[in-house]
Amino acid sequence: MHFQTFSFTCLCCAVEVKVELSLLEKEKEVDGLSPNGKASPLADSRPNGALGHGSDDDSTPLPLYHKPRDYVEASVCHVKDLENGQMREVDLGSGRALLIKEHGEFSAMAHKCPHYGAPLVKGVLSKGHVRCPWHGACFNIATGDLEDFPGLDSLPTFQVTFPAGAVVTHSLPYHVSKHHQKVYTSLIHVLIIGSGPAGLVCAETLRQEGFTDRIVMCTMDRHPPYDRPKLSKSLDSTAEQLRLRSMDFLQDHDIELLTEKEAVAIDVKTRSVTFEDGLRMEYRKLFIATGSKHKPMVYKGKDVRNVFHLRTPEDANSIARLANNKNAVIVGTSYVGMEVAAALTDKAHSVSVIGIESVPFKKALGEKVGKAIMKLFEVNRVKFYMLNEVSEMIGHHGQVFRKTLSCVLCVFIPATGFLKQSGIHMDSRGFITVNKMMQTNADGVFAGGDVVVFPFLPRNNKKVNIPHWQMAHVHGRVAALSMMGRAADIKTVPYFWSAMFGKTIRYAGYGDGFDDVIIQGDLDELRFVAFYTRSEEVVAVASMNYDPIVSRVAEVLGSGKTIKKRDVE
Repeated sequence: MHFQTFSFTCLCCAVEVKVELSLLEKEKEVDGLSPNGKASPLADSRPNGALGHGSDDDSTPLPLYHKPRDYVEASVCHVKDLENGQMREVDLGSGRALLIKEHGEFSAMAHKCPHYGAPLVKGVLSKGHVRCPWHGACFNIATGDLEDFPGLDSLPTFQVTFPAGAVVTHSLPYHVSKHHQKVYTSLIHVLIIGSGPAGLVCAETLRQEGFTDRIVMCTMDRHPPYDRPKLSKSLDSTAEQLRLRSMDFLQDHDIELLTEKEAVAIDVKTRSVTFEDGLRMEYRKLFIATGSKHKPMVYKGKDVRNVFHLRTPEDANSIARLANNKNAVIVGTSYVGMEVAAALTDKAHSVSVIGIESVPFKKALGEKVGKAIMKLFEVNRVKFYMLNEVSEMIGHHGQVFRKTLSCVLCVFIPATGFLKQSGIHMDSRGFITVNKMMQTNADGVFAGGDVVVFPFLPRNNKKVNIPHWQMAHVHGRVAALSMMGRAADIKTVPYFWSAMFGKTIRYAGYGDGFDDVIIQGDLDELRFVAFYTRSEEVVAVASMNYDPIVSRVAEVLGSGKTIKKRDVE
């Protein structure tokens, strides 16, 4: 890893303003970015969701840190040109940084969110952190720590001083987590089932917080952890393009990954997990994060080919390839199903979507917003059918179905069938019930991600299921801290996004059971913000082309404040 240092000087009036920044070389190299942004090795980055993690006294300087060099000077601004609460993206010619002033104090850090590369200058600055305008991740402006998800990496920051009235920021070496030694025993101290965001963040958080014993992560996939939400948006993507962490990264931090391992039974009395290939593993702590699976569907014609489930990169690639110039049918109007439909419109001869609602997203976003999005699909030649119309459609076109149709099934249920005889409590829908520390009823067993119902504080600790990518990150971190005996409440605001035809829906909050929708903007132009209210309180917000309103609302809700219906109106 190489560093390149920049400084710049501005002579405004009689006061010299000098800002000296040391930027990572990869920060300015597009080719150096991983699919989820700037991939910092765990030893170089700050703890995930660093809320109350170990102090800097326990950290070790980065061995590869070099002294500042290669200075470049450029005019920036006078110290008084930046108002309180203002952020400015500084162009240094060979790189950029984010300069921030809050409560009269200056700070500086990297200018892009490491998740998807969003410009943080367009985000929301509040109470010592910046919230990403795209997906809601939060970064501490003093330390660069990732304070709220999604994402895996923190940001480099720069110390600001004021010699002789000038503003000067100096590069600081990264602080890192405690060193850990390789400790291997016959017993797996922490066993993680699933390599999605919940499982990955759990493993990384354990290491970052000083856990030194053995960690094993098992997955049904054949690949290291990857960005699964992109599968439905970009069907041609490979596992390598979607990769979150490499095998080398996991090995460097003593996180053992076993691929193509499907758990079939758990014995909580003997603290063991049995896998389909006969392998049996014992554990002291177990984290279940198996995510969702496709709901079995009964359909005539078992000889029918080209019927797909979307779970892996190989599935996505097959769908994209075999749907070419065919009549594609998507079963399910979830976000995943609708994203697949949008992705296929420039490949398939025709695209049809089958759902149980007459208007997609009606339950989640309301009828007006749902119709506006439906219109966007219809303009792009997507046809909609109700589930009770499917048999009639197939009856009329049965031969076509067998010969020319690629059918993608996008109806999901929690992947918890293997737990039925385990004694681990599940609700009637198959979701694992956990407490606020992500603990199940079984001693030493934790769960998180899509498979759980957990107590949600804003709804008076009502048990809810929120199958969002961002929420899974939070569950992983809370579970890891709980395993280490550190209580950590779930204080995050749920944040979700979806992309279709170049349009992005952003959503924050928990709108289940909303009784009214207040819409501002223009639905026809798909530039709007919708506030979802329950009684007289705003419980969620959704938007298109209205950034960063969703992040602003998330910031307010995350601070513990309430937004009343009258405030919106």
